[in-house]
Amino acid sequence: MQVIDLHCDALFKLSAGKGRLSFRNSEELDTNLMRLQAGKVKIQAFAIFIDSDINSDEKFREALNQVDYFYKEVLGKNPEMKHLKKWTDLYQLEAGEIGAFLTLEGVDAIGNDLGKLRILYELGVLSVGLTWNNANLAADGVGEPRGGGLTLFGKEIVHLNNERQVLTDVSHLSERGFWDVMEIADYPIASHSNAKALCNHPRNLTDEQIKSMFTKGGLIHVVYHPPFISEEGVATTTDLIKHIDHLCSLGGVEQIGLGSDFDGIEEKVIGLENAAMTQNLLNELLKYYKEDVVKGFAYQNFLDHLPK
Repeated sequence: MQVIDLHCDALFKLSAGKGRLSFRNSEELDTNLMRLQAGKVKIQAFAIFIDSDINSDEKFREALNQVDYFYKEVLGKNPEMKHLKKWTDLYQLEAGEIGAFLTLEGVDAIGNDLGKLRILYELGVLSVGLTWNNANLAADGVGEPRGGGLTLFGKEIVHLNNERQVLTDVSHLSERGFWDVMEIADYPIASHSNAKALCNHPRNLTDEQIKSMFTKGGLIHVVYHPPFISEEGVATTTDLIKHIDHLCSLGGVEQIGLGSDFDGIEEKVIGLENAAMTQNLLNELLKYYKEDVVKGFAYQNFLDHLPK
């Protein structure tokens, strides 16, 4: 069964490796090409993530550096990888090809310059999250004690996303920021978040947030990070499926997807340690859900809710 995965941090690892890693087969990459193929991942989103420790005047350069690795190492050296620059490109993929598109995890890199965001759109960014865990000029992340919402600049970004048919990602946003996005975003998504009712972590969504996403037509892609799955800190695929069950109970059976966060997490779900093992999750899901429902989780729900 083919899979669409809405979040990985392979570009961050490739950049940190300074040319030492091969996207094709480096063991250090959870989402290398060999593993994507083994896991039948048909479309992979690649996040541009900028470490908060980088000086502000260097952040846009680092964003472009990660984009360069995407073009040079992911696409340039692997003819099986096909760049998706617009949503309709998803339907052009042929057998044996894997689609790849860029996302932006936090807008720290653009400072207060929307021109830089427009450059990233032109380079192929199709989803934008306003923050990582920290605060920036657009909004507060979940790690900012102030818990502020979107700034006027942040709202400008959401409106630009709407105009460009770009997703606005609420994963990592403060709760107040989340509700601000719900008011104005045409295409909200949570690329890698779970249910707070099952695991009380700041990165997870409350039932009220979840129901709001579903009412708005947004999708929630469950994340494979054990601290977001179980308060015990260790997690199995069965534990992850409990989050899917909970989302279904809130009306989201047709609005659930997958967002592994591979290459951005050190701890792993047992039996789901890298992209090659993705089918383990689907096989487990098939024990509880009909095949068409599991296909929805794996890829069809995302295709059914693309911006139009």
